[in-house]
Amino acid sequence: MDLTTFKALSFDCYGTLIDWETGIAAVLSPWAREQGLSLSDEELLLAYGKQEAAAQAATPSALYPDLLASAFRLMGSGLGCEVSDEWARRLGDSVPDWPAFPDSADALARLASRYKLIILSNVHREGFAGSDRQLRGDFAAIITAEDVGAYKPAENHFRALDTTLASLGVERSELLHVAQSLFHDHVPAKREGLRSVWINRRHDRPGWGATPEPSEDYSYDLEFGSMGEFADAVDKAF
Repeated sequence: MDLTTFKALSFDCYGTLIDWETGIAAVLSPWAREQGLSLSDEELLLAYGKQEAAAQAATPSALYPDLLASAFRLMGSGLGCEVSDEWARRLGDSVPDWPAFPDSADALARLASRYKLIILSNVHREGFAGSDRQLRGDFAAIITAEDVGAYKPAENHFRALDTTLASLGVERSELLHVAQSLFHDHVPAKREGLRSVWINRRHDRPGWGATPEPSEDYSYDLEFGSMGEFADAVDKAF
C-alpha cells in the first residue's frame, strides 16, 4: 500500500486513541472487589464487552453514558450481583477520564500534517470533547453515535462519513480507515469497501477484552501495534 496516495484518515477513537479498557476497568475492578468477586480485569472486560455490544444493538439511540450504565447493570446481573445506580452512573460519567494511549497525541499531530483527520466514534459529543482535551487533535470532522443515532458496526456512521467526505472534497478511494476493533470497524470497513489499518493494541495480550470477537468477515490492509508505529510508517513513506 502506498500511504502517500490517501488524503484523509478516519479513526475509531476508543480502543485506538483512548485506552477505554483501562478506563472501564478502573470502575469495574473496585465494584467487583466490593461485591466479593474474584475476577481479573480481563475477565471483567470480557463479561462487560458482550453486554455493551448487545445494548448498542438493542438501544441504538441511547446516549453513550446511559448505554454504559445499562451494560454495567446487565453484566452485574449475569454475574449474580447488583449494580447500584451510583456505580452505574460512575461508569457512565467516566468517559472523559479514560486515558489516552501515550503515543496518540503525537501520532495525530504528525498525521495531521499529511491528511485530513476524521473521528468516527461510538460515543457522545460531550464524552469525546473530554477525550480530545488529551488528544489535542486537529480534526476536520467528528462523527459520533449521538450524531447518527446508532452504534458501529451499523451503517449509520458510514453514511454520515460519505456526506462528510463529499463536503471535504475527498473521494472514498482517498480515505483510509484506522481502528483497533475488528468487530466495530474492520467488519463494516470490509462491507463498505474501505481500505483499513488495524491498530492492534492488544498484540501482547491474549483474548478479546472488552471488544467482542467478530462473527462476520473482516479484512485490513496493514497492521501496526500502536499509533506511533503507524505514524512512523507514514513519515517513512512520505
